[in-house]
Amino acid sequence: MSTPPLISTALTRLTGVDHPVVQTGMGWVSGPRLVSATAEAGGLGFLASATMTIQELEQAIITVKSRTDRPFGVNMRADAGDASDRVKLLVKYGVPVAGFALAPKRELIDQLKEAGIVVIPSIGAVRHAEKLQAWGVDAVIIQGGEGGGHTGAVPTSLLIPSVVAAVDLPVIAAGGFYDGRGLAAALAYGAVGIGMGTRFLLTSDSSVPDVIKQRYLEAGLDGTVVTTKADGMPHRLLRTEYIEGLESTSAVTRLAGSMRRGLEFKRMSGMNWVQFAKDAVSMKRASGRSMSQMVQAGNTPILLKAGVVDGDLSAGMLASGQVAGLISDLPSCDELISRIVREAAERLREAAATVVTEAAEPSN
Repeated sequence: MSTPPLISTALTRLTGVDHPVVQTGMGWVSGPRLVSATAEAGGLGFLASATMTIQELEQAIITVKSRTDRPFGVNMRADAGDASDRVKLLVKYGVPVAGFALAPKRELIDQLKEAGIVVIPSIGAVRHAEKLQAWGVDAVIIQGGEGGGHTGAVPTSLLIPSVVAAVDLPVIAAGGFYDGRGLAAALAYGAVGIGMGTRFLLTSDSSVPDVIKQRYLEAGLDGTVVTTKADGMPHRLLRTEYIEGLESTSAVTRLAGSMRRGLEFKRMSGMNWVQFAKDAVSMKRASGRSMSQMVQAGNTPILLKAGVVDGDLSAGMLASGQVAGLISDLPSCDELISRIVREAAERLREAAATVVTEAAEPSN
């Protein structure tokens, strides 16, 4: 049984969850097991659909709904060629919340809003938040440079206040969060909750192999690196022998491997050549990547799967936030969220007690 609500924010009121804590959508990691455990604990969990076929996504939604009646979300790739079909699945099954990697097309937002689904895209810059506010989204998740996976250069402590000041939207902060102190700090900055990936990956409810979890737990604060050599875009990953080797390989060698793994993901995802080509063009337009970078982007799903699904440290890459260097245990989602909200509530009470009230006027 989850902890009773202790902190009410625009996020809890908007989505109906008990606690302002979000489990972000991590490819191959955020499946039905983790999402339903997060939902039962009173947080907002997102299924990561980018590494699922549309049939797998449908089954994942059905599975989550069979395990919990609490709110949850589905995170989608805004530039996917079948994004509209995935949106229709959310509408069909009454998924309460839709998330997007990058800004979704306006027509997708309208379609979701008409069905009463809360829309919360993930972004990394003020200008994206401003555009999405004009398009009618309900809230945004912002990730600072400390976060794992594809990330920017601006730290969370600067990104939160800049976005909060620029838009009249609930802002959920991600990148560098793992405990109640972080939640209290995010709320003080003006955010309405926190999003966490690495911290949820390192729970007993995560399906990531134990050998991989142990590798995360062994990392120090300097145990991650931001590289463009995995898929052509800045990507924060754990420092492993594979990544160190990737950093030293030639561009030609990396490109050849990328092409091979890209074709492997095409086969796994069930896409035909037409859909595969359309997705590539759509991604290129949305991200502004060069064709060389687009070929490299085929690396990501296969390399992540090798690590977090197959447990292969020698052939996989492990997306990780810098907070891996501060995490030392594997609690359940219920234990984790309860601990975070209780600590945050106590920190906020302590902070409020330090405020000096205005002195009363002296009497004559």
